Amino acid sequence: MFKNARLYKLGDPAAVDSDHMEGLLSQRRFRPCGPVEVASLGWHPPMGGRTEALVHAANGCVLLCARRQERLLPSSVVAEALGERVAELEDREARDVGRAERRRLREEVLIDMLPRAFTRSRQIRAYLDTDSGWMVVDAASEKGADELVGLLRETLGSLPVRPPQPQRSPTDLMTAWVTGGDAPEGLVLGDECELRDARDERAVVRCRGQDLGGEEISTHLRAGKQVVKLALDWQERLSFLLQEDLSLKRLRFADELIEDAAPDAEDEAARFDAEFAIMSLEFRELLGRLDALFEMSRSD
Repeated sequence: MFKNARLYKLGDPAAVDSDHMEGLLSQRRFRPCGPVEVASLGWHPPMGGRTEALVHAANGCVLLCARRQERLLPSSVVAEALGERVAELEDREARDVGRAERRRLREEVLIDMLPRAFTRSRQIRAYLDTDSGWMVVDAASEKGADELVGLLRETLGSLPVRPPQPQRSPTDLMTAWVTGGDAPEGLVLGDECELRDARDERAVVRCRGQDLGGEEISTHLRAGKQVVKLALDWQERLSFLLQEDLSLKRLRFADELIEDAAPDAEDEAARFDAEFAIMSLEFRELLGRLDALFEMSRSD
């Protein structure tokens, strides 16, 4: 189950072919960092060690997973080692080390230290829904999502996708919902929001565990603040924090939904498949509703 959702609209959903994609992704399969590599990025089986397949297809959706590994070499550690090497050279030869020579020494320090540095890995999952035309990336930051999209575009040769381009302002609509004390059909207001002054972006108020219809929130709204993040619940099956760029954070699926995913599944792979199917179908309904509300699919 995804924890975040950054959205992209597919330019040509019919062109997504899971079998063809498997072959292309295999050419960029993840490999660990080499001895003097700072980072390595490639495709990893979305089901982990349970299969070697780099693509998992179900219900018109294609699930992918990028893996990035990087060597942990803090700049302070490099600077300290470089300082020691520069001081040793200056003492030995009784001269000052110039800027160009310092850069060369820094490269030598990196080459010496990288093979011994610890590594850290992270995975970013995404799926392409050929039925709804959306690509959903499980990334907490725009940078992480762009990294996966860039890798996929590079792997496939082209990838016509774009972020949502809503015709109706998310900030205006979320502000109207909180002001009116009610969300559109299918959605329920949560107990969290972030308000920002339209005239001063530094003026921000974050509210958690509060009644959004209370007087305190109303006072901020009357003072000209707008809602830029809003906690919502979708049909008692999925709760999330909607942001002004229409990304979703802190996704939480109802326990009953997860428990009912595959009660009779005999192995972990079958359960994984069932959970992905339920998640993608739930997202398909939710994104259809958000699309209608914000008019994300209309052309400019």
